[in-house]
Amino acid sequence: MARSTVYNDIVTDELYEKVNENNKELLDDFIEYLQSTGKSELTITGYTSDIKIYFIWNLQNNRNKEFTSINKRDVIKYQNWLMNTLGLGSSRVRRLRASISSMSNYVENVLDDIFPKFRNIINKIPAPASQPVREKTVFEDEDLEELLNILVEKEMFQEACALSLAMESGARKAELTRFKVDFFKPEYIVHGSLYRTPEKIKTKGRGGKMLNKYILANNFQPYLDKWLEEREKLGIDNEYLFVTKTGDEWEVAKVSTLDSWAERFNKYIDKHFYWHANRHFFTTSLAKANIPAEVIKQIVGWESVEMVSTYNDTGIDDELGKYFGEDGIKQVEEKGLSDL
Repeated sequence: MARSTVYNDIVTDELYEKVNENNKELLDDFIEYLQSTGKSELTITGYTSDIKIYFIWNLQNNRNKEFTSINKRDVIKYQNWLMNTLGLGSSRVRRLRASISSMSNYVENVLDDIFPKFRNIINKIPAPASQPVREKTVFEDEDLEELLNILVEKEMFQEACALSLAMESGARKAELTRFKVDFFKPEYIVHGSLYRTPEKIKTKGRGGKMLNKYILANNFQPYLDKWLEEREKLGIDNEYLFVTKTGDEWEVAKVSTLDSWAERFNKYIDKHFYWHANRHFFTTSLAKANIPAEVIKQIVGWESVEMVSTYNDTGIDDELGKYFGEDGIKQVEEKGLSDL
């Protein structure tokens, strides 16, 4: 369940206006603190929306109590409400708990001169046991080719371009929104087949690690060309590749924009679509092409080579088929970036 879905259903301007003023001031201070410590805009937005959900619950079910007076009973009641009233899965509940735990740490460690007796008690209450909320989707080439064909037939060129970029780069959903039109010029192609972004893109991680991203150019280019042609027809001059229209203005697409596209994709194919599955698809494609794990690690941008096996969905039979045949052991040549 997406964060925005819960937020939009629960938090309204009218209700938030009634929230304890001290709590609202505390959240504002916490947001400024996060900004000062270099947290990404996406992280701050997530914390803000999640904490506001707690404040609305607190308003309606807990006498609008000040956050600095929170106790274990409050935590239990809130967690039960999330699970039993909203029907949220364990992972979502854990994220919502984590947001108020982070603000509790801020109060305890940064505002200790104002609230010397405050302690973070969120983790004193056991979180719900982790349960898988959906079966992992493993896409085959034909699955995504079918979806791309459907999108092109429906003249959904921007969505097709975003899907192809995810398939050919393994970029995360938030990273896709950070690609710019100017990243895709002939002079930025390396080894004859890979776009290398001229600017580093902020990626997931503490403080937001900055990395150059690589994109397999040959498969991506046709969908890029269709979208650039469509952008020209629409008169879009925004520097970012993916955009959304607000009023008369074209603005950079948000993560929520890509979430809405994913919901649409799920109407067209049988397998459940979510953007992160493309990261698995990209890694698996490189592994099937005999690209060494160390090279895959570098091209995707991981710090540990162990992540390659985590994201490689190649079955053991397929993997063995690379090295064994009717004549016994095959001589398999490993490949590098220039072979892509």
